[in-house]
Amino acid sequence: MLNRVTAIILLVALVSANFSRYFVYAGFELNRNYIATKLCENRDKPWLHCNGRCYFMKKIKQAQESEKNDERQSQKNLFQEIFFLSATSIKFHTQLLRKIATPYYFAMLSVSQNSIFQPPRA
Repeated sequence: MLNRVTAIILLVALVSANFSRYFVYAGFELNRNYIATKLCENRDKPWLHCNGRCYFMKKIKQAQESEKNDERQSQKNLFQEIFFLSATSIKFHTQLLRKIATPYYFAMLSVSQNSIFQPPRA
């Protein structure tokens, strides 16, 4: 039960992060009258027929910049992770090779070098 709830929460978080512009648009459409009367920058100028679109465009721009910043941060984290892993993996492999003897050398001696592999006949 807990796994299912956790999975649903993670799915909702992923969808909301990827479709934030659509949620802004849906919020604008649902609250169009309130935005036009209370939040619009041009509510004092009814001849412009803005009807809250200035507020909507501002929110869309904020969502795009937020996505762009998230993308930059994820690229930065990915770069740091790759750099860190490449630096540590070299050390790890050299330490591993010092401690573990490779057993494949003895197995190669039993196979004849001159024989050619042929599949079994039916």
